[in-house]
Amino acid sequence: MAKLPIISGDECIKALERLGYYVARTKGDHVRLRCLGRNPVTVPKHKELDPGTLRSIIRVAELSVKEFLELL
Repeated sequence: MAKLPIISGDECIKALERLGYYVARTKGDHVRLRCLGRNPVTVPKHKELDPGTLRSIIRVAELSVKEFLELL
């Protein structure tokens, strides 16, 4: 299994936008992203995402860690 990088919420959002996700709404420090044909994803806009949170985001987006790393 590939090692997860330490990234911010903004970096995660930019990577998912490269995949076709767009910002649907923002509430507090959480951003809801949508993409046609994929599950919606919520990303917290924190300085550093917890490894478990990032892994959950990747899982909900139906990506492998390797695919996500390529988007970064």
